[in-house]
Amino acid sequence: MRLSVLVTTLAATLCLSGAALAQSKELNLYSARHYPTDEALYSGFTQATGIKINRVDADDAGILARLKAEGSASPADLILLVDAARLWRAEVDGLFQPVKSKVLDDAIPEHLRAKASPEGSAWFGLSTRARIVVYDKLKVARSDVDTYEKLAAPQNKGKLCIRSGSHPYNLSLFGAMMEHWGAEKTQTWLAGLVTNMARSPKGGDTDQIKGVASGECGIAVTNSYYMARLLRSSNPEDRAVAEKVGVVFPDQAGAGTHMNVAGGGVARYAKNRDNAVKFLEYLVSSQAQNHFANGNNEWPVAKGVKIDNAALQSMSGGSFKSELIPVSAVGMNQVKVQRMLDQVGFK
Repeated sequence: MRLSVLVTTLAATLCLSGAALAQSKELNLYSARHYPTDEALYSGFTQATGIKINRVDADDAGILARLKAEGSASPADLILLVDAARLWRAEVDGLFQPVKSKVLDDAIPEHLRAKASPEGSAWFGLSTRARIVVYDKLKVARSDVDTYEKLAAPQNKGKLCIRSGSHPYNLSLFGAMMEHWGAEKTQTWLAGLVTNMARSPKGGDTDQIKGVASGECGIAVTNSYYMARLLRSSNPEDRAVAEKVGVVFPDQAGAGTHMNVAGGGVARYAKNRDNAVKFLEYLVSSQAQNHFANGNNEWPVAKGVKIDNAALQSMSGGSFKSELIPVSAVGMNQVKVQRMLDQVGFK
C-alpha cells in the first residue's frame, strides 16, 4: 500500500515538474506596444533565453478591460502599457503584483517606477517620450512657445492644433501641469488653450505636425517620437514636413519638459512569474534600451545608457531638462482634469 502511494506521489511530482519545465519556456505577454520594430526585442529575448513569447496586442484601455474581465483566470504573465496614467490605473486596480529586483531598481530612476513596498514595485518605466511643441518657423517666434503656459497666451490665439483633450497623452500632460500649478491655474490654462485653437481637436500627433507644416496651425503639441519618425523617414514628403517646423522642449528654465512613460509590470495572476521578471530585466539592458531609442525613437530610462539617434539628438540639442514628478501624482490628477476639460469645452 505504501509503495503504491509512493509511486503515485512520485508520478505526480514528475508530472508537476514536467509542467513547470514547460511553463519555464513560455511568457504570455499583453502588450499595448504595437510597434513593428519591437519584434527585434522579442526575438532577441527568445534567442538569449529560449523562452517563447506568446503575445496579445491591444491598446491600453483594451488590455486593462481584458485583464479585469479575465480575473484570476487570466493567462497574462507580463503587461506592457504606453502611458503613465494607464500604468497608475493598472496599479490602483490591482492588476500588477510587486517585484523586487536589484537589476531594475539600479537601472530605473525612482520617479519612473511605482512607489516601492516591502515586496517591491508594481511597475517599471522602460522608455520615455517628451511632450513637445512644434511651431511654424516663418510665422511664430520660438520665444512665444518656449513654455507650456504660453500656449494659452494671447499672442497665440487662433494658432493651436492639438488632439483630443481626453487622449491619454494629453491627460498625462494636463495632470502634470495640475501638479505643478494647482487646480485653479490649470483650469484657466485649459480654457486658454480652447480659446487659442485654430480648429477643433482631431487626428493624432502626426496630424498636428502636418497641420503646422501646411499652415492650418501655427503651433501644435506632439509626442517627440512622432516628430523623430518624420525626420528619419525615407519618404521625401515626411522630411519636407519636418523641415518646415521648429521644435521646442518647453519649460527648460522651469520644471522641465513633460515626459510620458511606457512601462510594464508582472501580471497579478502570472503563472510564469520568473520569466516575466527576466523579460523586464532584459528590457533595461543596454541592448534593449538602445533599441527603444533607435527602433522607436524613444528615450531610454536606464541610467548611463547613451543613444545613437541623430533625430533625437538634433531635436533636443543633445540634452534637455525633463520634469521629475512621480507618475502616481499625474495619474491621481486625471479625474479632476477630465472634469475641467468638460467645464471649459475642451473636446
